[in-house]
Amino acid sequence: MMKKLATGFLAVAATGTLALSLPAPANASTTTTTASSSNSSNSNSYDYEDYWGSYYSKYGLAKARGWIGVDGDYEDGNSVHVTGRLYDLDDRTYSQGGKCAYVKFQAADDEYDWYQVYSRYYCGYPGYKKFEFHEDDVYALRAKVCQYNPFTHKVSKCGKWQDLYDYEEM
Repeated sequence: MMKKLATGFLAVAATGTLALSLPAPANASTTTTTASSSNSSNSNSYDYEDYWGSYYSKYGLAKARGWIGVDGDYEDGNSVHVTGRLYDLDDRTYSQGGKCAYVKFQAADDEYDWYQVYSRYYCGYPGYKKFEFHEDDVYALRAKVCQYNPFTHKVSKCGKWQDLYDYEEM
């Protein structure tokens, strides 16, 4: 009887030790990685910061979302930092008319003269691609999500312009 009891305790002790030494489940480590990478890119103290999106292309076959931080005042020279993810939601093949996801950003001066500062496309249903950019002296910033044909290099099926930041509204 004592031998069975000792064997049982050893089994419990071995199992407990084994369970403690096992790595965390895949989804837990992914969550931790995502949170730490988000926090590391957003760890600066910004005068303005916010999450933006999700914004979609026409018919919802591309999506973008992310974060914006603005450091400083436009009149003194500000710096805008944008991070995000671009999702390809078009499950059609190219022969079926499938296209890639595309996002573009425009900045404006204090006269609202818009100029393109960044664009990115991603082909890879059902995945996403991370992106990041910085721009200085930005009065306003907006984004538009579209689709992109990698063979003709044409952008189409765009959603509406979405305002991410406007100095006048701060």
